[in-house]
Amino acid sequence: MLNAAAVARHEPLVRWIHVPTVVLALSLSLVAFVRLYFHAERAWLAWFHLRRDMIARSMGNSEESQTISGEILGFQEAPPTGMSKPGGEAARVRRTGLWSHFLSYEWSSALLYLFLDVVSWLVIYRVAGWFRYDAFYATPFQFFVINLIQLGVIVIALYFVGGYDRTVEKLTLGYTAEHILAVTAAGVVSATLIYSAATFDQTMKPSRGVLLLSFAIFLPVSLAYRRWIRQYVVASSASRSFLVIGGGATAARFYEAYRKSSNGQQLEFVDVNEERVGQPIAGQGSPIVQGDLAAKLKNLGNRYSGIILAAKASSLSTQLLERLVHAQFQETRVYTLESFYESQWRYLPLGIIDPFWPLQSGFQLARTSPYHYLKRLFDVVASSIALIICAPLFVLVALLIWIQDGSPVFFRQERVGRDGRRFILFKFRTMRHSDEADEDIYTRKGDRRVTSVGRWLRKLRLDELPQLWNALKGDISLIGPRPEWSKCAERYEQTIPFYHFRHLVKPGITGWAQVNYPYGESDEDAVEKLKYDLYYIRHYSLKLDAMIVLKTLYTMLFGKGR
Repeated sequence: MLNAAAVARHEPLVRWIHVPTVVLALSLSLVAFVRLYFHAERAWLAWFHLRRDMIARSMGNSEESQTISGEILGFQEAPPTGMSKPGGEAARVRRTGLWSHFLSYEWSSALLYLFLDVVSWLVIYRVAGWFRYDAFYATPFQFFVINLIQLGVIVIALYFVGGYDRTVEKLTLGYTAEHILAVTAAGVVSATLIYSAATFDQTMKPSRGVLLLSFAIFLPVSLAYRRWIRQYVVASSASRSFLVIGGGATAARFYEAYRKSSNGQQLEFVDVNEERVGQPIAGQGSPIVQGDLAAKLKNLGNRYSGIILAAKASSLSTQLLERLVHAQFQETRVYTLESFYESQWRYLPLGIIDPFWPLQSGFQLARTSPYHYLKRLFDVVASSIALIICAPLFVLVALLIWIQDGSPVFFRQERVGRDGRRFILFKFRTMRHSDEADEDIYTRKGDRRVTSVGRWLRKLRLDELPQLWNALKGDISLIGPRPEWSKCAERYEQTIPFYHFRHLVKPGITGWAQVNYPYGESDEDAVEKLKYDLYYIRHYSLKLDAMIVLKTLYTMLFGKGR
């Protein structure tokens, strides 16, 4: 017979039975789905080859039969030049593998990341509690609710940094830092929620050790399988290209932008009117423009990751537009240039927008939304708390500036805000006051005007702290496009198309352009940063603001400022 102490000691082991049941059910579901997909694919391949052989036998092995069978089955195969290798098709399928086929779908990696996050967290959290002999939940239902809350916080945090986005490069140091910050933030929020709930329910006795240990283990594990899966995602897409419809100047500009990006897939350009067939799209060494678009559209799923429209819709026939709509809903994704730039590179080029761009549907700024007021409330609360917490830092920074270069400690400058309204912005002075009247309006790398203290303040973004007062007053927000010096804004509005659009939103201390593009030191940099500002205006949301916060923390912690 077990005494009461033994029963209490083994209570966590009894509750542990509930978790394998859930994990096993999820695992079996995924395995069943994968096996079903694999068998369906093999059955389709077998039917395909059987159907092709029947057509070839009925019509002979002439060139005509090969052409007709290609038209019937949806694509044209190269005529055989000799004996095929034994098991050639099977070998090809084995080389490609079920794994690569599965990851070729846009939704597959997100589903796999989510599945592994749920399973790994449930296992890690329960194992950590079991080894520490912690039984701090009265019922299995209580355990389920707490885990649901924790998983919700984890998923939201990782979603904000692109943890479920297949287009986000997860092998870089930058994403690694953002992932660490996201999981750490999720741990803090989870602990706050759990311990707040424990104050109202005396049966809950949460263990700080279990929670801390679980997040400490989950962080490297979740990052490791994301990096591992990312390698296969890249490999599964390497053999397929993007089909670009268009052969004119717009397509050439897109090629130049694509060539400078990190995308590794090839581009195939096809001219609808076949006027530029056989010519390079953007000079020597660039892809050759091809023709026969109808033939390429017959084999979309096997050859192309997507279709990119780099031609005006008015130049496309009704039949072609209908075919593209069919492809978008049933075969492969069709991008406009705007949607491709936004989804892949998170910015919006100036060449594809017009003066009516803000009148398009989907702009949250075009109407009063609850988030607009919530953001202002957050600005007031967060800037007030930050000013109080950073008060000792204000004194220290001011003292360092005064010791090195005397007064004034603060730098004041007229900036342009929302709707073109002028206001005075405050910052810690980082440049020698005797040189501030210099004609050069840009601060360049290694600028002699920046003091040694100022260089460190810029690197850690501490020179921006006095702007918290501007945020509290309502001149700016914590997050938004950079408030430009009125002298620069007047110059840009005359030379940069659509620059005035950035005044549709309130400027901020940090923003999407600041965390994605280096410090600007030329008019060309101002154009590049405007592309990111336009993206922010288009996708103004809580999600995007949360991503900016995490990226800003990464910049501050790792000294990426300038």
